[in-house]
Amino acid sequence: MRWTRRAFLAGASAALTGTGGGAVAAQQGPSRPVSIEIRSRPIMAFSAAEPERRDFGALTFVGGLELTASQDGFGGFSGLWLSPDGSELVALSDRSQWLTAHVLRRDGRLAGLANAVMAPVLGADGRPLRRTRHYDSEAFTISGGLAYVAFERSHDVMRFEWGKEGVRARGALLRVPPEVKRLPRNEGLEAIGIAPPRHPLAGALIAIAERAREGDGAPTRGFILTGPRTGAFDVVRSDGFDITDLAFLPSGDMLLLERRFSYFRGVASRLRRIPAAAIAPGATVDGPVVFSADAGHQIDNMEGLAVRRDASGATVLSMISDDNFSALQRTVLLEFTLDR
Repeated sequence: MRWTRRAFLAGASAALTGTGGGAVAAQQGPSRPVSIEIRSRPIMAFSAAEPERRDFGALTFVGGLELTASQDGFGGFSGLWLSPDGSELVALSDRSQWLTAHVLRRDGRLAGLANAVMAPVLGADGRPLRRTRHYDSEAFTISGGLAYVAFERSHDVMRFEWGKEGVRARGALLRVPPEVKRLPRNEGLEAIGIAPPRHPLAGALIAIAERAREGDGAPTRGFILTGPRTGAFDVVRSDGFDITDLAFLPSGDMLLLERRFSYFRGVASRLRRIPAAAIAPGATVDGPVVFSADAGHQIDNMEGLAVRRDASGATVLSMISDDNFSALQRTVLLEFTLDR
């Protein structure tokens, strides 16, 4: 997340609420696991101008929720995972907090979150990472009982024994290439995922930086961090969009969630589809835009993306927004099906 944008939003929020800079410092979240109550407002229509419309590019809108909670530190969600059956949700705050919850559905649509717990992400010594240099957690994925978290400012990746210990798991640092450590301080790893079985790099941990070079049109960098074919590759950027997350489709293709922000035009979001065979050391990857939305749609700063296949065989995409702990923004959880 680029600091200039966050500073603007936090400052505007403070001006509106009269809280000043202390409001941001207070939003740190609990120091131990706590149960919280999440209030949910249904989002029935994705387009404000065309409330009956359901199809948006290659996606069909299923439903959504606007989420609020009184718990200190709720919000700022930059990573998302849902269980294969869609009943359990895990989100990651960019202030190193976990959110776990049971997903309620009604007539196939999102209806709310129950049994929610917030908990600090823990380091190897058991300390909450928000008190360390690893406080800016921007991306995560869960696969095979392991969770992987990428930290933007320290440019590190940690592995957690999620299947055994859940939110009480402690992070263990993975070795990353020297190039990762040289990424811009606040534009580091924003997206991370495990290549699925049908991918040429099956089982490899893949991460992509928000930006890696100067210039709005310069490609960013992706990294194959594990497996027999480790290395780096370029990812084309265009139209001012920055990558905020990735998720793999069952076919092996990769979806890139991207965000553009303008003080005058507001926020926009899109998805690009990257062919499975395109990702390799030394490659330059790009793909078609399969979904786009702007301020006329029910989006905010969309930063988390999860993919699963439901009981009918449909591919379901879930997205969550990072509200930057700002009174001007929202936490929205959206679901779509991928039509092709």
